[in-house]
Amino acid sequence: MHSETICITVDGDHIDGTFAVPRTGVPGILFVHGWTGSQQSDLKLARDIATLGCVGLTFDLRGHAATEAMRMSVTPRQNLHDVIAAYDTLVSHPLVDRSAIAVVGSSYGAYLATILTTFRPVRWLSLRVPALYRDEQWSLAKGQLDRLDLTTYRNSTIGPEDNRALAACARFQGDVLAIESEFDDLVPHMTVANYVAAFRQAHSLTYRIIAGADHALSDKEARAAYGSLLVGWIREMVLGAR
Repeated sequence: MHSETICITVDGDHIDGTFAVPRTGVPGILFVHGWTGSQQSDLKLARDIATLGCVGLTFDLRGHAATEAMRMSVTPRQNLHDVIAAYDTLVSHPLVDRSAIAVVGSSYGAYLATILTTFRPVRWLSLRVPALYRDEQWSLAKGQLDRLDLTTYRNSTIGPEDNRALAACARFQGDVLAIESEFDDLVPHMTVANYVAAFRQAHSLTYRIIAGADHALSDKEARAAYGSLLVGWIREMVLGAR
């Protein structure tokens, strides 16, 4: 907070006043959707969180929505470039405090969000059903990866020394929300456990399981439970920062 002295004109006279002005803007929230998803799945949450006094940005990764024709050729490396470009757009907004950025990722988007933290400053990181991929698949077409191989990999115990996303988690020093779906057929418990274990330097770590939920949160109650968890956590983080 800083002060600005002003002069107020009244009835031909002048009186002194002082504005108490915040030194920073408002928090910025970047939403990163999952594979085969789109920004449409994040819009309601973005609007809800905006009521807390935040600026939210949703966007479509390449290979989705208007660029779906690229689906079978786009790579994780290219999609990370999308996330970085979206981040830079968010922090360029005149109302956004560059030191108060949260990233909310789901599945493939959560995987990309963790890697983003090694390129750009992130204060808060929310990961819902974070997916995991082999490092050697980084420059391969995401849509053509072997699903059976991914399932085997995700059911393995993996540490930060073996995976770029987990290595990013190990270096992250902000606040983390990790959310698992109880009946997830794509991201098993072992994958989420690998993520949670990797956050060795996090300022805080909140881990929740949504009971009865599948990977896509196809049930209305599961979507409501996720929304309540995320908005509550963002509210706690934002109000605590102020």
